[in-house]
Amino acid sequence: MPSSALPLAYYFLGYASFGAAMLALAIDPSIPGASFYQPRFVALVHLVTLGWLTGSILGSLYIVAPLALGVPLPVRKADWFAFAAFVLGASGMVAHFWINTYDGMAWSAVLAVGAVARVGSRVVRGLRDSRVPWGVRLHIVLAFTNIVAAAVLGMVIGFDRSRGFLAISPLATTFAHAHIAAVGFVMMLVIGLSYRLIPMMLPAAMPSGRSIAWSAILLESGVATVAVSLMIDSSAVVAGALLIAAGVVSFVRHVRAMLGRRLPRPPALPARDWSTWQVHMAFGCLVVTVAAGLVLSFGASADRRLSLMWIYGIAGLIGFLAQMVAGMQGRLVPLYAWYRAYAAIGAPPLRPANALPSPFFARSIFLCWAAAVPLLLWGLPFANQFVIRTGALCLLAGVTLGASYVRHLLREARRV
Repeated sequence: MPSSALPLAYYFLGYASFGAAMLALAIDPSIPGASFYQPRFVALVHLVTLGWLTGSILGSLYIVAPLALGVPLPVRKADWFAFAAFVLGASGMVAHFWINTYDGMAWSAVLAVGAVARVGSRVVRGLRDSRVPWGVRLHIVLAFTNIVAAAVLGMVIGFDRSRGFLAISPLATTFAHAHIAAVGFVMMLVIGLSYRLIPMMLPAAMPSGRSIAWSAILLESGVATVAVSLMIDSSAVVAGALLIAAGVVSFVRHVRAMLGRRLPRPPALPARDWSTWQVHMAFGCLVVTVAAGLVLSFGASADRRLSLMWIYGIAGLIGFLAQMVAGMQGRLVPLYAWYRAYAAIGAPPLRPANALPSPFFARSIFLCWAAAVPLLLWGLPFANQFVIRTGALCLLAGVTLGASYVRHLLREARRV
């Protein structure tokens, strides 16, 4: 049963990281400056990408693997050592970004990527005996391959910043690293797991068939083309962007097909599932991200390019990826809380997992994100410090409520 405390440790690391990033941005909204390529802002970005996104994904895999992928993932001592290494590596990277020392950042990344590789290798090995469609497996294998590639490239960039041995623009390599990590790892894994999780959330019939693999093939081809083009020759960026957009379209078509194969709704589930609505809002931000990315790849005027880059980054990173993880947690944590209660009391809890979600918490979290994302999309491109601070405070409230919601669910599951 997925009842170990390890997912909880990863989740609270994610909440602490995201909360720290938003608190720093609320205290000093001028951190981004005129350009997002500032050491302290890069530190805040890595609090979101490493702490929140990667940490939450690693914790969720210990729940999703046995429940949705059919992969047993018992927690051993080595998994706790990997968690400790991830904490040390991620905090070391953020600290060295903050003080602008890139050698220390690169060495810290070794610990973080080692922890990710530990979890990823266990999941990938377990998939060999799993009955999930091979298209889902392809997404997961490619995602973990990409995160290792992104980590290696990131370490090379860090050493190059202090030694200057690459004959490539540091900004171009940074953009390539960001796309491999965000699109190649987080988006690839989110889409692959969504083929199993979204039908569980709706509920609906599980998708199958070869067509599932197309989103993985198109995304991988697109992110590889974009990364190579950014570092060597920008002439193929448009082709890469179109391939990524085609991968997203393929995924959305499967989601629409799931909606047409709905199953009877569990009677214990609250009438309005706010976590699912948050996933819907994340998909809206995905549309904005794809549109902004296509406009950028085809070429935008100099006075609009920087604003579009902000919109592309915020809508993709916060609006889609970070919010998608938050919405999925709203449905995964009740299951996790139920299994932890089962392990603690030695018998099935009286309340089913679908009856545990709290409409008050879920609605409040949804409203905080619904307010924060548009505010950041408005404030950061135009350097409006009041709007940036307000958006950061809304997200800080949403993150704080999210952590409180997890504690509430764990208590409710054990209540007789």
